[in-house]
Amino acid sequence: MHGAARFGQLAADVVTRTPGTGVCTAADLVASLRDGARLLDEDTLVAALSAERVTGKRIVFTNGCFDVLHRGHTAYLKQARAQGDILVVAVNDDDSTRRLKGPGRPLNPAADRAGLVAELSCVDYVTVFSTDTPIALIERIEPDVYAKGGDYVPEMLEETAVVEAHGGEVRILDYVSPHSTTDLIARVRAAGVADA
Repeated sequence: MHGAARFGQLAADVVTRTPGTGVCTAADLVASLRDGARLLDEDTLVAALSAERVTGKRIVFTNGCFDVLHRGHTAYLKQARAQGDILVVAVNDDDSTRRLKGPGRPLNPAADRAGLVAELSCVDYVTVFSTDTPIALIERIEPDVYAKGGDYVPEMLEETAVVEAHGGEVRILDYVSPHSTTDLIARVRAAGVADA
């Protein structure tokens, strides 16, 4: 419901800015949304992607913790963006990052991690999710492409069956080495500057 209310507000804004009698098309909604924040809650994201699909856009989806954003992440996100028209990035919340990466993680809170990812020009929409895998989110947004980094193979991803069940495809992108957040954190801690 939250997404529908947000789109109602956006549509009303578009119409009131139109001289005379105005209507709000899907393209108007998308343009209005892009003028604002790209960091969306799940319901608003689902509604935004519905509007994007009406305009014929191909949706690419990926996810990750993005705890310390580095060149490997940005290269991977640029590759993901090249797989379609719209790139959606789902960022793990703090609890799921801790479960996946272990104690002491994340170093940066979810709001900061998602905010940084949203600032990248190759990223169209960002949302934060709380589960260890984005399966429930994939079921809702039904991306055309699910992109993962080169350190994965489709057969090892639980998400593959869900993506393929609605006609999407999984694409494994080139691995960018030697860039790893875990390795970067270990190097910083070894250098004695972890508490700086």
